[in-house]
Amino acid sequence: MAENKASITHQLQSVKRKCGKSYSQIAKETGLTNVYVAQLLRRQAQLKAETAPKLRAALPDLPEDLIAEMMTPPLRSYDPQLIQDPTIYRLNEAVMHFGESIKEIINEEYGDGIMSAIDFYCSVDKVKGVDGKDRVVLTFDGKYLPHTEQKSEHMVSRLNLG
Repeated sequence: MAENKASITHQLQSVKRKCGKSYSQIAKETGLTNVYVAQLLRRQAQLKAETAPKLRAALPDLPEDLIAEMMTPPLRSYDPQLIQDPTIYRLNEAVMHFGESIKEIINEEYGDGIMSAIDFYCSVDKVKGVDGKDRVVLTFDGKYLPHTEQKSEHMVSRLNLG
């Protein structure tokens, strides 16, 4: 399965390279975030039927068999070797360094809960800093999910439904 995913991802990346568009350009044409477009073209997200025509218009050389493949639920995974890439290492380092403080603020502002990584939007933007140098802005926009008190009376599996 991993070999098939790698092959499909390679084909999708080839289509992107051939068209010469950036993820942000494709995102603008499809109404998606740039990170979600990258997720689609890396088979980390599922292409929805209503989005397929927009992606087809943005990437006219995208063959129908790849579109059909992209519409199936993907195997969301990652290669553990990716941590060796400096960008990914630094992202991981930033989350680990700031994570405890971010968690405390989430709990302080919302209560005992987490930020969803499923009902989640992510984008990468480029801005100029006050010093005129390029800066990377990562936006993580996830739904707040409160932890629930686990009362047995709320467990559907324990209700007498018959």
